[in-house]
Amino acid sequence: MHNRLRILAAALAISGALALPASAAPAAADNVPKVVFQINDAANASAILRFVTNYLVAEPRARVTVVGYASGIDFMLADAKDARGDPWAIKVEALAAQGVDFKVCNNTLKSRNLDTAVVAKEATVVPSAVNEIIRLQTREGYAYFQHVK
Repeated sequence: MHNRLRILAAALAISGALALPASAAPAAADNVPKVVFQINDAANASAILRFVTNYLVAEPRARVTVVGYASGIDFMLADAKDARGDPWAIKVEALAAQGVDFKVCNNTLKSRNLDTAVVAKEATVVPSAVNEIIRLQTREGYAYFQHVK
């Protein structure tokens, strides 16, 4: 009886996996990994950029997008500086040169009464960070990474 339950469980797992919609497939057709990194806290910017840098060392062909909202957009604003007073632009430009996309939530900009002109040239503004993250996951097969302390 125990073996029958195992076989039934395996069959259900396999049939469930086969029933997944194509949009849920995590791998791209060209087998290039795609990852979206979420940032919603300015205090995590250094760590997120370090994670992205390290990830690209291991996966140099990967497509990476960093989506920020709340104070997580702060490092993507023009003239933004880190805790040491160094411009974030140097790090952002270096990663953008490696193909990393940076996206800023327009809802956050609006809530802070900021114009899109304050966003660094390497970043693009998206209507909603949450919608963008979900779109990347469900429609483009991106894996999701969120830094949790």
